Amino acid sequence: MSLDQQQISAINSTRRDLRFFDDQPVAENILTEVLAGLSQSQKVLPAKYFYDEQGSKLFEAITQLPEYYPTRIEINLLRQHRETIATLVKDDVWLLEYGSGASLKIRLLLQAIKPNCYVPMDISKDFLLASAESLMEDYPWLNVYAACVDYSQPVRLPADMITSAQKFGFFPGSSIGNFSPHEAQLFLQGVRKTLGKDGAMLIGVDLQKDKHILEAAYNDCQGVTAAFNFNILHHINRILGTQFNVNYFEHKAIYSEEKNRIEMHLVSTIDQIIKISDANITDSESKNITFQAGETIHTENSYKYSQQSFTNLVEGAGFEVRECWSDDNNYFAMFYLHCC
Repeated sequence: MSLDQQQISAINSTRRDLRFFDDQPVAENILTEVLAGLSQSQKVLPAKYFYDEQGSKLFEAITQLPEYYPTRIEINLLRQHRETIATLVKDDVWLLEYGSGASLKIRLLLQAIKPNCYVPMDISKDFLLASAESLMEDYPWLNVYAACVDYSQPVRLPADMITSAQKFGFFPGSSIGNFSPHEAQLFLQGVRKTLGKDGAMLIGVDLQKDKHILEAAYNDCQGVTAAFNFNILHHINRILGTQFNVNYFEHKAIYSEEKNRIEMHLVSTIDQIIKISDANITDSESKNITFQAGETIHTENSYKYSQQSFTNLVEGAGFEVRECWSDDNNYFAMFYLHCC
């Protein structure tokens, strides 16, 4: 669902200010990306395609699971340190959140600071709009400039968002781990450019720990993470008209100690052929993707860091670590970074 002028006008009639910027990827680009990934010897799909409206809801459900410790720890850290954060961040900043959410985390931050404008960025347009409306209901003083973008790529924000005001980035939930270390450094370099001189950032990082704790967090007994993994196929089916049958795939999540990362896969349970095309190309241009039983689609990585290795990474991207807070078990950390 796109946000049209009538919707914006209706929202603005009862709330302070909501603006919307739409740079959602088009289907032709998605087709090219999907074909490229599934044509590799190790088939891959970009993790960003988990996140349509249903995928975003499933991820919110994952954060409430007993096995999924990062959210609980991060919320506790925000509660413990939000007053300190408030002394570090000016009230009139532009608050840029990478990955929107109407979750408790952004609310805890908004209780500590009063930004001039809140800029949630997310690839899921419907979830982005719902999150923005929910926050504006609870914080009627809040100006919101919602941006539907793929923030894993260099973000092209409109000119009226590039102001001289100080900017503060918020990237919670250990989502930085979905990038490889090299990709994470490139991403953070782009963030630093967006935040500009005197910009700062608060970022959540999942730390290295026993593999059994990590694997349990991605293989919950309720099957919510499995449903989230399957949703990447549902999403691609809806966008491109493909016919992936999730009944012929299984969820798999393992920790690679060699690479310090959780790997999520979808395992084909049978030999099968999937036709990849969309309405804009002819049958002669479509492509059949062959799966053998046991073959996998690699859908996501989640890299885990030590505090020192993450410090090294962000320093290489042009940030200085000003604060680092972690729980007693050293499972999860929040880093407060300042642009050098």
